[in-house]
Amino acid sequence: MESFTGWRCFFLALFLAFSAARGQLSTTFYANTCPGLSQIVRDNMTTAIAKDRRMGASILRLHFHDCFVLGCDASILLDDVGGVVGEKSAIPNVNSVRGYEVIDTIKASVESSCPGVVSCADILTLAARDGTFLLGGPSWDVALGRRDATTPASPNVALQNLPPFFASVGELITAFGNKGLTPRDMTALSGAHTVGSAQCMNFRDHIWKETNIDVSFANLRRSTCPATAPNGDGNLAPFDVQTELVFDNGYYKNLAVRKGLLHSDQELYNGGGPQSQAALVNQYSNNNKLFFDDFVVAMKKMGSIGTLTGNAGQIRRNCRLVNP
Repeated sequence: MESFTGWRCFFLALFLAFSAARGQLSTTFYANTCPGLSQIVRDNMTTAIAKDRRMGASILRLHFHDCFVLGCDASILLDDVGGVVGEKSAIPNVNSVRGYEVIDTIKASVESSCPGVVSCADILTLAARDGTFLLGGPSWDVALGRRDATTPASPNVALQNLPPFFASVGELITAFGNKGLTPRDMTALSGAHTVGSAQCMNFRDHIWKETNIDVSFANLRRSTCPATAPNGDGNLAPFDVQTELVFDNGYYKNLAVRKGLLHSDQELYNGGGPQSQAALVNQYSNNNKLFFDDFVVAMKKMGSIGTLTGNAGQIRRNCRLVNP
């Protein structure tokens, strides 16, 4: 009996410790200190998307690129200052990731209402949720309480952690698995490519050199993406040509007919990886609600990667700079 009691106490202690760690993020974190936060973010995102509908996709990508490096800590928002070169200058981010000014605007509005209270990391997480919703996607309750990093990751660390556009399905599964995300999470999160665009340099080889692509689709994309670099490197093409700025399951419908824009996109369907990925693509292409439900689950999990809480980090007054 003593042995059983001892083990029971041990596991209870572990459970309580785990629960406490998870409980540091809460959907009511700012209920008393900044009760209008969600509305401030939603209003600003509504304005931003009214001006440029692509911005919903851009903020979602900005959040992804933040979380996948050292965690959801707003380190990607830090400018290169005093000789310190950070994530903004990493190859996957420079001249590609955008939306910084939108986060600046939201932060200024939040600071006017609740100075020194809300982190840039929480603002970015809420903005990504709202960008998804305002483009027609799902909404969800966001657990809050993140704090901001005081140093950015180096460009090399960012490069090592962000899955490349030429990744195989196995490499994608590994990259997401390293962040605590399952293959199902990975396939659902990849559905964010139902909105937004990619630069020619990131899909050139797929449309000119690979065979796992619909010929008519390849020819369409070749019309604005020349075969020889650097010609047209920055030219944009939509991930989903049918509903490029509507958050729906069109991405998966495209994969099923070999119209994935990136090599890494098409890999989910016919890249020689686990059959479960292709089967899941088929399920999502036929069931928008299933995609939305799984996307929400995966976004919540991604939003908790490497978060700083308690006394770690700081609440930056300017998202681009560390507090003096």
